[in-house]
Amino acid sequence: MSNIKEMKVNEPVNRLVGGLAKVGIRPAIDGRRRGIRESLEEQTMNMAKAAARLISENLRHSNGMPVECVIADTCIGGVAEAAKCAEKFKLEGVGVSLTVTPCWCYGSETMDMDPHMPKAVWGFNGTERPGAVYLAAVLAAHNQKGIPAFGIYGKDVQDSGYASIPEDVAQKLLQFAKAGIAVADMRGKSYLSMGSVSMGIAGSIVNEQFFQDYLGMRNEYVDMSELIRRIEEEVYDEEEFQRALKWAKENCIEGADNNAPGVQFSRSEKDKQWETVVKMAIIARDLMIGNPRLAEKGFGEEALGHNAIASGFQGQRHWTDHFPNGDFMEAILNSSFDWNGIREAFVVATENDSLNGISMLLGHLLTNTAQVFADVRTYWSPDAVKRVTGKELTGLAENGIIHLINSGAAALDGSGKQMIDGKPAMKPYWDITPSEAGKCLDATSWRPASVEYFRGGGFSSRFMTDGGMPVTMFRINLIKGLGPVLQIAEGYSVELPEGVGEIIDKRTDPTWPTTWFAPIITGKGAFKDVYSVMAKWGANHGVFSYGHIGSELITLASMLRIPVCMHNVPEEKIFRPSMWDAFGMDIEGADYRACESLGPLYSK
Repeated sequence: MSNIKEMKVNEPVNRLVGGLAKVGIRPAIDGRRRGIRESLEEQTMNMAKAAARLISENLRHSNGMPVECVIADTCIGGVAEAAKCAEKFKLEGVGVSLTVTPCWCYGSETMDMDPHMPKAVWGFNGTERPGAVYLAAVLAAHNQKGIPAFGIYGKDVQDSGYASIPEDVAQKLLQFAKAGIAVADMRGKSYLSMGSVSMGIAGSIVNEQFFQDYLGMRNEYVDMSELIRRIEEEVYDEEEFQRALKWAKENCIEGADNNAPGVQFSRSEKDKQWETVVKMAIIARDLMIGNPRLAEKGFGEEALGHNAIASGFQGQRHWTDHFPNGDFMEAILNSSFDWNGIREAFVVATENDSLNGISMLLGHLLTNTAQVFADVRTYWSPDAVKRVTGKELTGLAENGIIHLINSGAAALDGSGKQMIDGKPAMKPYWDITPSEAGKCLDATSWRPASVEYFRGGGFSSRFMTDGGMPVTMFRINLIKGLGPVLQIAEGYSVELPEGVGEIIDKRTDPTWPTTWFAPIITGKGAFKDVYSVMAKWGANHGVFSYGHIGSELITLASMLRIPVCMHNVPEEKIFRPSMWDAFGMDIEGADYRACESLGPLYSK
């Protein structure tokens, strides 16, 4: 059993350079004086305060800090007050813009003109003043100027004095704000490549134009030899290393060695490998975010880090043919806990698959949870399972399953040992208990790596994901002549009949973490059946996140101008800027046309 008595839940901390983005609230008002504006001031400002309260009480950044809101000093009745608001937002670090109003306002005079800031307009649905008329007018202005905005309007008419926010409006406000915060929080941060291209995997060919134009990020690079230099020159915190190694020995269960006796490493060699992989984890983290302890040791440059919100490690084969693999490093950093306690998960892509790494980052920023990197390995039809095991798939798995498995670098949160309402889950770190973290560790064994794949040894995490978790698998791919596209598949983790999982798991590598994934089938298109989902997946890797977050991903993708080429999200849950409605009645084709017309968010 894991030694978790002293595992603490860390306080929220911003571990990256740059302030956290805030949501700016713009109360727009009818500018006509002598009775009209004066009668609306209190109601309009109260709408802004209600929206700010809703957002701050319900949303957090991925590091656990609450999302702050900034309200304009006055209601905005014209261009001068709009300019004053824009100046305040600039000084306050606002990254997301929400305009609210219960009445008619002067559309193009009061609108937010910042082309890079995600923006929405909430028009109050009441009969006393034409808030809906302003909403339509200002959205038309946004669309005409090519500055898209989300339109938010309640289904039911409210009384002018009614202070609460309707549930449908609140849901859209929160979905917009959370996606907008994700866009703003990644802007200006780095993706750090540790190494280069792994085994010809296209996703690890880092495309700087994609990062710069679509995400507003920069790219940083270090050769994998930097890890060796830091190990040999002891460019790490020695006290932390000793503490981390002790923690690993007490909490990371070493599993059985599946290698043939003649090629197994000796006990002393395995112990040395444990030392190396723990150092790798510390060094990779330091490369991402820096470590002030290194400055105390005389390594001032190394102490700064690369301000990396996400990273990737090449590993295979230039590293793993000689050194212990990166599985422990990647798995423990991607998890929500380590020797320093329960903390925000990092984002580290296996094989430096930067496109999967960015997919992990999007999921992390939307859900605040750890993300699971996996190979989209095998489709198992019901007939194939019955032929191989003699048993039938039932329940959520009855239409077939997709085997999600990678080389042992998956976040331990993916074991499903955390609980929400008594059911398996993956939670934001601040909601994870020490007991739940311990159960994730206990459910995981660290198997000596297969020397067939990893000649330098190392250890691969091994767990079987508990069934019944709602999860979303997704990935960004780059297409020549088109650019990035996003694939989304909502579904569930499933448990297989007794003995079935073990039989089919052994047909690949039983030392790696496994998730049996059953996508939700719609009977048409890419979701006609489970086979079609597998056949139309655009790469060898995918990410899965806890919860059905397809709608949130679609909203975020529209902000970044990334079209969605495959999803099974119900149409009524899709929320995109109003401008998309002008590009045709086939909503997915309209998505492509709108993204092409506007171009990448940061390309202008």
